[in-house]
Amino acid sequence: MKHAAGWRAPALSAALFLLFLGVWHALTLPTGAQQSVDSEYARLVGAAAAAGQKSAMPGLREVASKIREHLKEPFYDRGPNDKGIGVQLAYSLARVIAGYLLAALVAVPTGFLVGMSPTMYRALDPFIQVLKPISPLAWMPLALFTLKDSSVSAVFVIFICSLWPMLINTAFGVASVRREWLNVARTLEVGPLRTAFRVILPAAAPTIMTGMRISIGIAWLVIVAAEMLVGGTGIGYFVWNEWNNLSLTNILAAILAIGVVGMALDQVLARLTRLVTFPE
Repeated sequence: MKHAAGWRAPALSAALFLLFLGVWHALTLPTGAQQSVDSEYARLVGAAAAAGQKSAMPGLREVASKIREHLKEPFYDRGPNDKGIGVQLAYSLARVIAGYLLAALVAVPTGFLVGMSPTMYRALDPFIQVLKPISPLAWMPLALFTLKDSSVSAVFVIFICSLWPMLINTAFGVASVRREWLNVARTLEVGPLRTAFRVILPAAAPTIMTGMRISIGIAWLVIVAAEMLVGGTGIGYFVWNEWNNLSLTNILAAILAIGVVGMALDQVLARLTRLVTFPE
C-alpha cells in the first residue's frame, strides 16, 4: 500500500505535465481553414510570409527542436552576442554563487550576534527593517556608479538579496535555542565560543539552512532581472537579447533552463537541510 502511495505523486506530476504539453500543442496548432489560408499566403508572398510567421507563439515541436539544438552545443562561444546557453548559465551561476557565499559569510556571524545579544538585536533591528524591504534592483544604479563594473555590480545585488533571509533566519534560530541547554553549558563552564559551536549551532542549523534555501531561490530569481539591466553575459542577458531578435523559441528554451537550474539549486539546499536536520 505504501509502495503504491509513493507512485501517486510522480504519476500525477507526469499526468499534469502531459496535460500541459497537450494544451500547449492544441493552442498553437492552426485550424484546417487557417492552415490552408497560411499555405496560400505563403505561396503568394513567399519569404515575406515566413518572416511574418516568426512573431507567432511557437509550437511544441519548434521549442523541442530548439532545445535539442542547444543541448547539442551548449558551450560554444562565437563572439559577444553569440554564446551557447550553457555559457550564459555558467556566467549567471558564477555570479549567484559568489554573491551568495559572500552573503553567507556576513549573514551567519551577524545573525549569531543578533540572536545571542538582545542589545545587538535592538541596535541593529532598525537598520534591518529599513534595508530589508528595498528591492535589490534599486541598488543597481548605485552599484554601477561606484563599482564601475557590471559583473561585480550583479554580484553585489545578489549579495544584498541573499543577505536578509539568511541573517533573519539565523538570528531567529539562535534566539530560539532552549534556555535549558545554555544554562547547562554555563553550569559546566563551557566557553562562549565552544557553546556557540557545540550547542547553539547544531540547534539552530535547520533554521539557518532554511534561510539559506530561501536565499538561493531569491538570488537565482534576481540574477535574471539584474543581467537584463546590465547586459553583456548571463542567462538574463540571453533572454533579453533573444527578445530583441524576436526569437520566442530561444526565450522559451531559456525559461525552461532557468527553471531547471533553479530547481537543481533548491534541491541541493534541500538535501543539505535534510542532512543537518536528520543526520545519517
